[in-house]
Parts: sequence; structure tokens; C-alpha cells
Amino acid sequence: MPVALALGGALLLLLVPALRRGLGRLLALAARTLAGLGALAALRAAGAGAVGVTLGVNLFNALTLGLLGLPGLALLLLFNWLTRL
Repeated sequence: MPVALALGGALLLLLVPALRRGLGRLLALAARTLAGLGALAALRAAGAGAVGVTLGVNLFNALTLGLLGLPGLALLLLFNWLTRL
């Protein structure tokens, strides 16, 4: 029993840094997704009348912007344009 506890403690000590990195990446993705959501809302407010660009403000689009950034915005706009043809 003490050997199992020692092995479990050692395994936990090895896993804690990995879990922290994963949690940090998840929090970074959440922050980038929220920034993407804000960018979509701003684009919808400003771009709909001025440029004619309309993208839905939803979680999928925000995650695309959060993961890919500006190329993700270009991808969403291209997909939106292709589906309107």
C-alpha cells in the first residue's frame, strides 16, 4: 500500500505541470474566442451597412477567429461569399 501511494504521488507530481500547461492553453483559447466574438460583433455593427459584410455572431465563428485569427476571418468571409453564389 505505501508503494502504491508513493507511485501515485510521483505520478501526480509529473502530471501537475502538464495539466497547468493544458489549462493555460485552454484559457488562452477562451480569451481569444472572446476577442473573436467582440470582433464579430464590431464587424456586424460597422460592416453590415458600410461594406455589405455580414457574419453571424456565434460560437463557431468566434472559435474559428480564436484559433486561426485573421486568416480565419478571411476563411469565414470566403465561405460566406461562396454560399451566396
